[in-house]
Amino acid sequence: MSDNVYRVIEVVGSSTSGTDDAIRNAIARASQTVNHLDWFEVTETRGHIEDGQIAHFQVTLKVGFKIESPS
Repeated sequence: MSDNVYRVIEVVGSSTSGTDDAIRNAIARASQTVNHLDWFEVTETRGHIEDGQIAHFQVTLKVGFKIESPS
């Protein structure tokens, strides 16, 4: 196994259907602009309430990605 160095970013995903979808939305969007995503950690979960019902979920994630080795 080789040694790796990672950078960590923080992203927030949201969904009207649940926290799993909020996580998936955040990772899917981050993967469009960041290469080598490797792991995530949920750091916060919250939501928005409208008329006594859950309107949407928000999940804050720390996402780690490998820093490329110089060529």
